[in-house]
Amino acid sequence: MGDIIVLVVSCILINNILLAQYLGNCPFLGTSKKMETAVGMSFAVVFVLVMAGIITWVVNTFVLVKFGLEFLRTIAFILVIASLVQFVEMFLKKSIPALYAGLGIFLPLITTNCAVMGVCLLNVNEEYTFSQSLISSFAYAIGFGLALILFAGIREKVLLARVPKPLQDTAIGLVAAGVLSMAFFAFKGMV
Repeated sequence: MGDIIVLVVSCILINNILLAQYLGNCPFLGTSKKMETAVGMSFAVVFVLVMAGIITWVVNTFVLVKFGLEFLRTIAFILVIASLVQFVEMFLKKSIPALYAGLGIFLPLITTNCAVMGVCLLNVNEEYTFSQSLISSFAYAIGFGLALILFAGIREKVLLARVPKPLQDTAIGLVAAGVLSMAFFAFKGMV
């Protein structure tokens, strides 16, 4: 039980996929201007990341390793992730069209989101068991969502502030992301 708690805390806070490893910054910067789109993207990433973690672990363990095809890992993982994103895109288009429109181009970009691929590869490289892979995928996704929602809150407040002209829009977003990232680095000494 202690190992599971350490894994969860490590994935959410200490090794946050966005703020400590800085993977997946495209949707991080692109969908964080409004809280609604940040929450929607967070849920989409949780679903895709958990499902991708499960399926890629199964594909790696029972197909790639068993037949000595580890060199095809990247291609196989991309196919799994792309299929899952297509499923999420079709679901949102039919059931929540407003969120689908709000996410825009950033929803298909989950396919090439290096955070999703990075977590799948981390699970394999760390040689996690199925349950550890499931837990880490979920925890990394929660960490992604936490960082995205915190950042969206900061960006909404920054829109109300008087920001010097050279720092407006993306520039102040990057500064805020850096400060938020430094705050998360304070967790490095926990475990």
